[in-house]
Amino acid sequence: MSELLEVKNLVIEYRTDDGVVHALNDVSFTIGEGKTLGLVGETGAGKTTLAKGIVRLIQSPPGKIVQGSVLFNGKDLIKLSDAEIRGIRGFDISMIFQDPMTSLNPVMTVGKQIQEVIDAHNKLNPEESWKKVLQSLELVGIPAGRANNYPHQFSGGMKQRVIIAIALACNPKLLIADEPTTALDVTIQAQVLKMITDLKKKLNTAMLLITHDLGVVAQNCEDVAVIYAGEIVEYGSVRNIFHEMKHPYTLGLMASIPSLEKKVDRLQSISGLMPDPSDLPAGCKFSTRCPYQTEICHNRLPLLELVSEKHEVRCHHWAEVANGRKA
Repeated sequence: MSELLEVKNLVIEYRTDDGVVHALNDVSFTIGEGKTLGLVGETGAGKTTLAKGIVRLIQSPPGKIVQGSVLFNGKDLIKLSDAEIRGIRGFDISMIFQDPMTSLNPVMTVGKQIQEVIDAHNKLNPEESWKKVLQSLELVGIPAGRANNYPHQFSGGMKQRVIIAIALACNPKLLIADEPTTALDVTIQAQVLKMITDLKKKLNTAMLLITHDLGVVAQNCEDVAVIYAGEIVEYGSVRNIFHEMKHPYTLGLMASIPSLEKKVDRLQSISGLMPDPSDLPAGCKFSTRCPYQTEICHNRLPLLELVSEKHEVRCHHWAEVANGRKA
């Protein structure tokens, strides 16, 4: 199977007056055509920085892509000119941002906002362009008659559907969904996620699904990358990550999920806080919170190690973690 997207050794920093913020540190992964990769981690782990880095939306200054490559269909997006990346962004690669309330222009009708994307990438006459707008709205379950409504006339869930219509208007090969249901209530979240997944299958679109919810990943993804302090700490298939997890951070994330089978008074949590990205530990970034940490963890950075077929882990003590015993 050919790889649609290959991110290799990507490093992104924010250089401020207070110092250098190491937002993303040597991140690598691939996404195959029509496949979905779930990117999981706490707030501040670098998920959104990674998404923006792929489509070259890192604000510079202070942000800077220091090293690495982002190969899309074999073409390195990092090396493209601004005009070339604009031709790909919104056409071959689309992005759904976190908050639908701030992603839409309040003084333009939703139809005109969808039409902007279509006209930017297609040579269509006004009638053909508008017909495609109406088709895009119908595709996400919004009546075509609402094309002339303004964003404030839609609920939160309907606004997110409009955002999805904009993202899919040009049938992109890759969709980046950055926590697309964060601002929605639980019922609407499920509806929007199902719609995204159904449309992805219908259009054979690959997807990078960014979330902090492992349940969402289990239902919608083939592969998972767990990110912590700007590094991927565990990477593999959904089956490997959920049934054979080998990193203590992944273990902690899983333990914090409520279980229908166990009655507990208090949910488990991971002790401590994520390190300051401007002052990261010398060794393993998780060592200050890890129950398995030893001296080597504080002094030597663990490499991402292949421990089984399509399963990589960044941990000095992954064997002890897998066996459920302390190092």
